[in-house]
Amino acid sequence: MDGKKVLYSAIQPTNNLTIGNYVGAISNWLKLQNDYDCFFAIADMHAITVRQEPAALRSKTLAMLALYIACGIDPAKCCMYIQSHVPAHAELAWVLNTFTYVGEMERMTQYKDKAARHAENVNMGLMDYPVLMAADILLYQAQFVPVGEDQRQHLEIARDIAQRFNNIYSPTFTVPEGLFLKVGAKIGDLQDPSKKMSKSAENPNGSVFLSDDRDTVIRKFRRAVTDSGSEIVFDPANKPGVSNLLTVYSVFAGKTVEEAERDFAGKGYGEFKLAVGEAVADRLAPVQAEQARLLSDREYLNGILKSGAERAARTAGRTLSKVYKKVGFYQI
Repeated sequence: MDGKKVLYSAIQPTNNLTIGNYVGAISNWLKLQNDYDCFFAIADMHAITVRQEPAALRSKTLAMLALYIACGIDPAKCCMYIQSHVPAHAELAWVLNTFTYVGEMERMTQYKDKAARHAENVNMGLMDYPVLMAADILLYQAQFVPVGEDQRQHLEIARDIAQRFNNIYSPTFTVPEGLFLKVGAKIGDLQDPSKKMSKSAENPNGSVFLSDDRDTVIRKFRRAVTDSGSEIVFDPANKPGVSNLLTVYSVFAGKTVEEAERDFAGKGYGEFKLAVGEAVADRLAPVQAEQARLLSDREYLNGILKSGAERAARTAGRTLSKVYKKVGFYQI
């Protein structure tokens, strides 16, 4: 599209996104959508490696699309679709399985972690997850994939599989590169600022979710850990709790950290934490309202998904056809 390079990203609809995800990922996607030909998928096929309640999965899938749009991702600029609506994902994954070694999958860190957490359901999908992820990316000849450090291993496997296939046959897949985005602000856990804010934090008060209502947001910030002393200054080494809250405030109030320090000079921790919570709640309110409005217009959302799936299927189909031809499948 317009000669732009292709960028691919997907997120599971079961992920309850935090304000850290918003700052580190979604806010970057808002910029990327102007510079790249973006494919943004809702990865429902990946989600079922862990048992899901079917009605909840359907509801969360649509809610994720509405959230994307409410945050500012523009369906006119990006191809937004649901992974399971494009059968080529599963079809290419099967072929790529025959170019992937069991030992590679067994060594994957995320597989070992998830197998330990879900010992009652260590299924083949859990192990095969990276091959499906490789198919996701390679179908669209994506040059770039925005990834965090925790996904670096998956991207390397996708690159290995692409190069292996290209070497056995002939150049077929674009070998993707990671887009390791510079995150201007790292948001820490409110209960343990040494850790990043996580969707799966042990203490629910440590993470603020985009879906949290105003009272919940403010309650979580009121309970946020601070530090000894009473000064509100940015000093990550000696005052990690206060520094984390100053970072959050600066991002959500649209100010520099220095301006934030000046705002709270001479004020107490209680007043400070309340103000941070209010700044976050004020920013989330219009996003939540727009998401709710969009969810009330299912026809509009279904239209986006239908056109997105059609466009994704056309692009994916071209790649799959080449792969089928090269591996020797008879085609009419």
